[in-house]
Amino acid sequence: MHASKHNHNVCLEPFGDSAIIVRFGNRIDSDIHQKVQMLANYLEMHPFSGLIECVPAYTNVTVYYQPFVIYESFKQKSDNLSPFQIVKSLLKEVFEQLEVGKSTNNRVTKIPVCYGGEYGPDLEEVAKHNQLSIEQVIDIHSGGEYCVYMIGFAPGFPFLGGMSEKIATPRRSTPRQLIPSGSVGIAGVQTGVYPIATPGGWQLIGQTPLELFLPEKNPPSLLQAGDIVKFVPISKREFLQQKEENI
Repeated sequence: MHASKHNHNVCLEPFGDSAIIVRFGNRIDSDIHQKVQMLANYLEMHPFSGLIECVPAYTNVTVYYQPFVIYESFKQKSDNLSPFQIVKSLLKEVFEQLEVGKSTNNRVTKIPVCYGGEYGPDLEEVAKHNQLSIEQVIDIHSGGEYCVYMIGFAPGFPFLGGMSEKIATPRRSTPRQLIPSGSVGIAGVQTGVYPIATPGGWQLIGQTPLELFLPEKNPPSLLQAGDIVKFVPISKREFLQQKEENI
C-alpha cells in the first residue's frame, strides 16, 4: 500500500476499498488541527457524489465513499481510474480551493467546573504528582484555552488539546467502574469531560453541571470539533444550583 503525497505535506492513503485517509502530519498541534477541520467542514458543506461521510481525528480525516457510485459518477472523465484514484483526485481539487492556514471563527464555550472534593477526588493526586498546590492546579487548568480536537469514544466526549504540561498526570493504575457524567479529568497531557456516566481511568479533578450529551438535539453534543473551551471555577453551591436548573 503506497501513500501518495502532494504539497502542504498532505499524505493520502487507501483505507480498505471504500475509504481514504488524509494525513496532515503526525503531531497534535493547532495548525494541523485547523487543516483537518477546514477539510472536514468543506466536505460536509460541499459533498461530492458518492461521499458517505468524513471523520476528523487529531491529525487526519478519513473519507468514506461508495466505490460504485464514484466510478459511475466520474467514469466519463476518469480515464479508467480506480475509485480510490478518482477520490484522491477530487480531494486534491479541494485542497487547491482551501486557503490553508486561514483562521476560522472558532466558537468559544465556557464550562463551569467545581474543582476538588467529592467532585474531583484526584485533584490532590494531580497536585502531588506535579509538586504543585491544589490552588495552582486549578489556576493552571482554568487559565488555559483548549481546542476540541475531536468528539470521541463516548457520545459527546471532547478530546481537548492545549493543556499545560505542568499538570500532566498519568492515568489511574486502576480505572473506576463508573465515572459520573460531567466529570472533568486529566490523562497524560490531555484533559476532557465525561458527557455520560461510564468506566474510565482519567484522573478526576472536578465536575461541571452542564450537560454535554444532548440526545434530543442535532448534533447531539454541546461541543463540536474546532470549538474553544474555557473552564471557569465555581463553588459547590453554584454547582448544585446550576445542576438543579439543568434538571
